[in-house]
Amino acid sequence: MYSCTISTLLNCTAHYHILAQINTGHIVLIALAGIIAGVVGGWLIQHVIGKSKIQEAERASRTALDEAHQRAENIIKSAEVEAKSEVIQKREQFENEIAKIRDEMREQERHLTKREDNLDRKWDAVNNKENDLKNRDRKLQQTERNLADRQDQLNKILEEQRGELVRVSGVSPEEAKELLIKRMEDDVTHETSAMIERVVNSAKEEAEQRSREITINAIQRYAADHTCDSTVSTVDIPSDDMKGRVIGREGRNIRAFEKVTGVDVIIDDTPGVVVVSAFDPIRREVARRSLEKLIQDGRIHPTRIEEVVQETQEEVDAQLLDIGKKVTLEANVHGLNSRVLPYLGRLNYRTSYGQNVLRHSVEVAFLAQAMADELGLDGALARRCGLLHDIGKAADHEMEGGHPAVGADLVKKFGEKPEVLNAIAGHHGDVTPISPYTPLVAAADAMSAARPGARRETLERYIKRLENLENIATGFSGIKQAYAIQAGREVRVIVDPNSVNDEDAWKTARDIARKVEEELTYPGEVKVTLLREVRCIEYAR
Repeated sequence: MYSCTISTLLNCTAHYHILAQINTGHIVLIALAGIIAGVVGGWLIQHVIGKSKIQEAERASRTALDEAHQRAENIIKSAEVEAKSEVIQKREQFENEIAKIRDEMREQERHLTKREDNLDRKWDAVNNKENDLKNRDRKLQQTERNLADRQDQLNKILEEQRGELVRVSGVSPEEAKELLIKRMEDDVTHETSAMIERVVNSAKEEAEQRSREITINAIQRYAADHTCDSTVSTVDIPSDDMKGRVIGREGRNIRAFEKVTGVDVIIDDTPGVVVVSAFDPIRREVARRSLEKLIQDGRIHPTRIEEVVQETQEEVDAQLLDIGKKVTLEANVHGLNSRVLPYLGRLNYRTSYGQNVLRHSVEVAFLAQAMADELGLDGALARRCGLLHDIGKAADHEMEGGHPAVGADLVKKFGEKPEVLNAIAGHHGDVTPISPYTPLVAAADAMSAARPGARRETLERYIKRLENLENIATGFSGIKQAYAIQAGREVRVIVDPNSVNDEDAWKTARDIARKVEEELTYPGEVKVTLLREVRCIEYAR
């Protein structure tokens, strides 16, 4: 409305300016008249437009109200419909739950009714059983009374019969009881003896099989190299002139040497060799080394001999201690007294049938441990017993007695256990074993000595021993042939089946084994295998 009025005023002002040029007075009047006309016209136009707008607004508001009323009615109607449907659903759900609860109550009521019926039936059954028990009790009481009467009658009859039996047999009841007990004792003793024999035979078979397995496993687990040592000590002489210097003027050098070392020096016509002889291997080793030093030095006289021998003795003593320490580490034996170590070192210079005693002791230690582990015993203790079992051979030149007793007395001073002492003293069966380690060491000692190549034997002695073994076997009646095999560790004997039956075959084999034990000396054991074979051949034509 205001925009229209301003535009009208601007137009009037423009006309006014034009008319002002024509006539100012007329123009003013015309301008006023135009202004008034414009204002009136604008107001009229505004009024008309406003009225039309108001009418349009009223019509729009009425339309909106009608639509709002319509929508409200629709919403109310839909809400009423939904509420009614929800009420219906809730009512149906409630009715269903009520019906389900009623069914459950009816089912429980039926169960209770059945339980009541069952209880009634059980109660009736209990009453019936009670009545039956009462009847049975009465019957049992009557039966007991009848049995008591019958027992009295039987006792009377037994008394009469016993008296009649005593009168007829002439034996009192006490004597008859003693006879019966004696007969039962005889039967039980016989059965017990038979059972004991079966158990002992079975145990022997099982023990023999188990011992073979343990021995084989021990041998397989420890396979040592064997070398046969020579007990002859020789010293090379570069020239015959050196032989004369060793002997000395009128033999003073050789006498001084033998006096200091305690050995015998043999100088013969053999070129380039001087032989040193002594029962003590340590003395022989000291003498050999001393003589080699004197020959290399060239200065040979009694004073120098004493100095060299003393020096060599100290070197050998240190070496013996070092060898003892090394062998205890090798055998894994701990806690030995330090004074025992030199004796172990001495075993390195001791041989038995050409077998080095120290290597033999180490092997026995490991074999004994292997068998002890198989039997669930203390492997460390078995290893200790095996390592020390021949320790007496290192001191048997200084003490009287066999090496088992000497060794046991020696280590007893150093606080060894009773098991170790018994194993040392009894590994050749000289004393009664007090622990399982003694037979283990004995078995390991036999295995080590019986290994092929473990001990050296000359060809003549070897052949002689085999011949003696075969001659002993063929010396019995009924023997056809005998063969010594496996380096003399087994002899196979073939008998005449017509002269020797099966029972005599066992006795002959046992007699051969006993004679071999009595007459021959051998390491380990000798197996006697006796063969008796009957071949029946016939031809059908």
